[in-house]
Amino acid sequence: MEKLTANTAKTRFGELLLKVQKSPVQIDKNGRPVAVVMSIEDYEMTEQIKQELLRKRLRAAHREVKDGLYEPADDVFESLSVNEPNP
Repeated sequence: MEKLTANTAKTRFGELLLKVQKSPVQIDKNGRPVAVVMSIEDYEMTEQIKQELLRKRLRAAHREVKDGLYEPADDVFESLSVNEPNP
């Protein structure tokens, strides 16, 4: 993935827009990565993949609940609570 400084991205914004049509571009500020700029097509594809993964996980969770393979939330929270000793 190509990398640009934030200053370069700002001063050459038109070039950045052309570059992201080919592949995402990482933007660094103070030597650290802070953002990735991508084409709208890549963004939409990423969002579609995320939605499909969420649907898959929801279907799996639904099957687990239907098959009784779950632990009630109250039991989970109770097991996580810290029992403080009485003074």
